[in-house]
Amino acid sequence: MRAQHKYLFIHQNFPGQFKHLAPLLAAQGHEVVGLGMNQPAEPLPGVRYFRHAVAAQPHGQRPSPQLRDLHGKVLRGESAAARLAWLKEQGYTPDVIFVHPGWGEALFVKDVFPEAKLLVYAEYYYGAEGGDSFFDPEFSTPSPAALQRLRLRNTHLLHAMSVADGALSPTTFQRDRHPAWFRDRITVIHDGIDTARFRPEPSAYVQLRAAGVTLRPGDEVVVFVARQLEPYRGYHIFMRALPALMQARPHARVVIVGGDGVSYGASPPEGKSWKQIFLDEVKDQLDMGRIHFVGKVPHTVLTQLMQVAAVYTYLTYPFVLSWSLMEAMSCGCLIVASRTAPVQEVIEHGRNGLLVDFFDHQALAATVADALERRAQLQPLRDAARQTIVEGYDMRRHCMPALLRFVGAPINQ
Repeated sequence: MRAQHKYLFIHQNFPGQFKHLAPLLAAQGHEVVGLGMNQPAEPLPGVRYFRHAVAAQPHGQRPSPQLRDLHGKVLRGESAAARLAWLKEQGYTPDVIFVHPGWGEALFVKDVFPEAKLLVYAEYYYGAEGGDSFFDPEFSTPSPAALQRLRLRNTHLLHAMSVADGALSPTTFQRDRHPAWFRDRITVIHDGIDTARFRPEPSAYVQLRAAGVTLRPGDEVVVFVARQLEPYRGYHIFMRALPALMQARPHARVVIVGGDGVSYGASPPEGKSWKQIFLDEVKDQLDMGRIHFVGKVPHTVLTQLMQVAAVYTYLTYPFVLSWSLMEAMSCGCLIVASRTAPVQEVIEHGRNGLLVDFFDHQALAATVADALERRAQLQPLRDAARQTIVEGYDMRRHCMPALLRFVGAPINQ
């Protein structure tokens, strides 16, 4: 019988992208360890988990504005390395380390375990052209200081890339953000979608108790989902589209899922939230009885919202593609999305969804209204959306076998 491997997964918000792969390796009999800064909502079966924490810093002179981001990542790298050194003292030596380098945890891994195979999750590499930076002139402009900060923002990623034995990106767009000299070392494998879980369900329903409303398939339900309601995911564009949309479709209801904080990009003015800022911009033009902000919801509820949605809208800067879009496609949603590079990798206009210019809120309103009007005619787009995910991104049939090969584990034990 083949010797057991020892796998170490490192992610600030563990398990992150490793939530399926890590327990699968454990189930195969490998020794699997996770390292992160958070306390996971629930333990992963068979995975031993350890936390590291950045020590409080003494008061004194702060780094220059250009170095503050890097300084924070170095502190995380030091903290992760200290915990790894502790594990090494306990006699633990991994064969393979798979780390998300985005917050600095990968900086000093090779110094602790130089013999281990180091794989990095190459999620995103920042650049001035073609990506999220300076995409939206309403919130960012390429000043000399901003360009300098952007240049330094990849420093920790470059260190990880320089010692990596291999890398993985979930989409071609994300791979191609990386420098040409490293791109050929990146394997494109998506994390995978559970198409058996995310599927059409004619009997699905969602109760909005505060409004006394039950939503079912066939109702005019427009769904917008983001981790946080912020510009990176087009919340401002969506809100600006609502007055025209609601006027055109007087029976439509809009369900908006997402938190009040910031995951990406700049913070709003102090004391405010992006959610409130853009709601205030248009609320006098809206029938608020048909707009439902539900905050963050359990994944089971989110799935049911996808299953009852007449139209699912997804807007994003050229940035990391959200799992939620592909889950919605797997549920057979009629997608209206932004014509941005990561979206165009999975959606072809008129075949498995509808695309509009990210900034054109009038076109967004008109497209969603037309999609509601022609729901029956557009059923082939729903079917094709699900087929796209089943054929190319199914977790069990496609992605997980590829991920197992990538980390050097046999597919069958």
